Amino acid sequence: MFQAIPYEGDRSSSYTAVLEQLKSLIHDEPNSIANLANASALLNLFMNDINWVGFYIYDGKELVLGPFQGLPACIRIPLNRGVCGGAASQMRTLVVDDVHAFPGHIACDGATNSEIVVPIIKDGELYGVLDVDSPLKNRFDSEDQHFLEKFVEILTAQLSS
Repeated sequence: MFQAIPYEGDRSSSYTAVLEQLKSLIHDEPNSIANLANASALLNLFMNDINWVGFYIYDGKELVLGPFQGLPACIRIPLNRGVCGGAASQMRTLVVDDVHAFPGHIACDGATNSEIVVPIIKDGELYGVLDVDSPLKNRFDSEDQHFLEKFVEILTAQLSS
């Protein structure tokens, strides 16, 4: 049974606790959708000042909406379009301090002002992306990036191809 715990101490300690919770949540669970759903719920519970967190899954042509927490979202995103499509096509994390200044930004939620997108790479191939949005500008920093990349690394080990 999952119990929400208060995250105390510095951010690094809190991030470590969340990574351990993720490992416990997905341990021995083979269903990717269940794992992605619990992962988005965990991040939504943990991260402050965010308004959307979830996954887009690559179907071989484009990114398709997967499990998430937040308002209804764009269902399909072409590669090379928006922050999600850019991170997916470049296969690298993108941190955008002001989405309104990002060329080709896709505005699924008008309240979003900053975004971080981490690609999910499984066996050398694009699986999808983790997308986290915030109503604050400059919300995400290098510590968030390091944590979310580690989060995705742990999650990816449990995803079925």
